[in-house]
Amino acid sequence: MSRRRSRSNEPPRLRRGDATRKVSHQTLEAQRAEQRGEPPRPTVAPSSMPRIVYAVPGAPVRTDLHPAMLRELVVREGFPGVLWVDIDNESRHQVALLEKVFDFHPLAVEDALNPQSRVKIDAYRNSLFVIVRGLRFCENTDDPYDVETYNLCFFMAKNLLVTVHSGPSVPVDVVYERMVANPDQLERGAERVAHALMDITVDEYFPVLDKIDEFVDGLEERVYQRFDQDVMRDVFAVKRLVLAMRRHLMPQREVFSVLTNRPTPFLPPESQVWFRDIYDHVLRINDSVDTYRELLANVMDSYLSQVSNRLGQVTKGLSVIATLSVPFVVVSGMWGMNFEHIPLSGQAHGFWIMLAVQLGLGGFLIWLLRRWGLL
Repeated sequence: MSRRRSRSNEPPRLRRGDATRKVSHQTLEAQRAEQRGEPPRPTVAPSSMPRIVYAVPGAPVRTDLHPAMLRELVVREGFPGVLWVDIDNESRHQVALLEKVFDFHPLAVEDALNPQSRVKIDAYRNSLFVIVRGLRFCENTDDPYDVETYNLCFFMAKNLLVTVHSGPSVPVDVVYERMVANPDQLERGAERVAHALMDITVDEYFPVLDKIDEFVDGLEERVYQRFDQDVMRDVFAVKRLVLAMRRHLMPQREVFSVLTNRPTPFLPPESQVWFRDIYDHVLRINDSVDTYRELLANVMDSYLSQVSNRLGQVTKGLSVIATLSVPFVVVSGMWGMNFEHIPLSGQAHGFWIMLAVQLGLGGFLIWLLRRWGLL
């Protein structure tokens, strides 16, 4: 399997049972375009029908099943073939299918519609409910390290997979085209479709890691050679990104550990082997995130040490200047008093004699401070 490598821009919390009030992905894009002064882009309303792929061995793949036909398949225990239904929760008509057609548990439906739901795995009477969180770069901001997260929800049952997401989804688009072109993969089981979707979702973390790795590679030159004073701003931005990734990955690791090791009637034991590969990816991403977090912390310490060293050099230089000026201040203060008889006041070369004495005193003080290790 190929290896690819918040400030999280998530919509507001969805109120209980109110699927029509959540902010959609298209609404967020329109708000960002308005803030940048760009003209609004035309939005396309989601279709009232979900994307459907129904594969039966020896028969052409079906993508045009009516909701009534979906209900007949679902209520029929042990229906032939494998059915995958993809639902966009921005469409009220598609959302209604979750309870009216598939009869999923209301709590699971509520979690699937809530964009703030945490990554989790729950077993219900007729399905296994899983939430996986994806991460992708936000292309509509000037910050190169700005990312946005999204939830991809799975209802897994025997011969049935229902996915729920908000707005366009790259993993769903890729797998949908793959299954329609090659239905043999779908006929291997609904869990294989879920594996393909989860695998692409987790692999979207790798480009973010590549971006962080590229940033870390350039830190040595910026910190030690050029001493770029703007580097700390970028370090804090990337460190915030690393901490956000770690916050999303920790519960995800537990989810894939359960999918890999815990027996469940909705996931055959032979299919759990496939999820071990995703679990390994999550562990590898998590290890990389921990490594980058330590590297960034070390860079911050090194930068602050360099600042302290440079401040010490400046202080040392100012100390030399102050030491040289002490004899001048003392002697000029003494010879500036209003006395009638001042030593060397009548000498022809008195000024040059006092100048040499002051320079000699300054040099002697510098030699003394160096010998004591203070300079």
